[in-house]
Amino acid sequence: MQKPATWRELLATLIQNPVQRQHLAEQLGVNPVTLGRWSSGGTAPRPQNLLRLLDVVPDQHRDLLLELLEAEFGQGFASDSTARELPDRSASLEIAGSFYLRVLRTLATLPAALTFSSLCDLILEQALKQLDAQRLGMSIMVSRCLPPASGEEVRSLLESVGRGTPPWNSNLEQEGLLLGIESLTGYAVTTRRLVVRQRLGEEDTSRFPGYSDRWEESAVAVPIAHQGSIAGCLLVSSTQRDYFSPSHQELIQSYADLLALSFEPQAFVDPERIRLGVLPPQSVQRTYVAGLQRRLYTIMTQAARDRQPVTVIEAQQLVWQQFEDELLHLATSHEVPSDHTLSH
Repeated sequence: MQKPATWRELLATLIQNPVQRQHLAEQLGVNPVTLGRWSSGGTAPRPQNLLRLLDVVPDQHRDLLLELLEAEFGQGFASDSTARELPDRSASLEIAGSFYLRVLRTLATLPAALTFSSLCDLILEQALKQLDAQRLGMSIMVSRCLPPASGEEVRSLLESVGRGTPPWNSNLEQEGLLLGIESLTGYAVTTRRLVVRQRLGEEDTSRFPGYSDRWEESAVAVPIAHQGSIAGCLLVSSTQRDYFSPSHQELIQSYADLLALSFEPQAFVDPERIRLGVLPPQSVQRTYVAGLQRRLYTIMTQAARDRQPVTVIEAQQLVWQQFEDELLHLATSHEVPSDHTLSH
């Protein structure tokens, strides 16, 4: 095969195979059509996307791709592009006063049933725009304390609302799981303070718990609190190592404070009543979550037969409480693998 003259020609060759095209698109967090536009010159990808392309192409093509990129963009393309894309960590970051007013106005006009989802959506979208202005890749997740089925102690947190920029999906709510003390989120809630891990994975030397999810290189977790009580946690994850400067951390704390407005008063729990357990890895939890809709239907059908109907929200809470009991029991009765990849 003749050697491609440009990186676009090489890309065009690589995506001729539909399976390969789909795989590359998923790894990059773009539409497969976008890859075709890149290869034809119809659109120009961001330097950061080209860097990601270097990471995800088959090994045998990586050196050639780098050679062709450097031929077009100059020697040292990889390091120069990274420097251009990284945000200025010395900049002061604050939430605009106009956005506070927008949140308060929305809170004043929303029906109570829509407050949590609508306000979270509004705040997370704004946070993503500000924290990931260069769209390097970020996910933001709000977890809330799962009310105990029995007793007084909260034993887990439920990932409830999430948003992301590529390579994450824009909407992460379908990926929700239960989190315990083994997670960075659970640790932040238990210690009642902001926790940051700048280098997730093997190079991480921090003492904090938590596990690196796919694409996740650094993360910050902040409890969502009001008057000393806690309703949940805000987790922000980046594809970049050492991403979260002190200014970023202060901004994330401000967004966590603002998110407290989205929770109903009864959602806030005295920290003394929070005793998080250890939960199994993501792969184990997925098998349980796959049966959520079936369990939901069973609960609502049985409630209707008993003439004690429940709302969808009430039925969902009952299902997650069932999952919590089963997963906590599973974690304590079986050894959890040390290489599990439970996120956050």
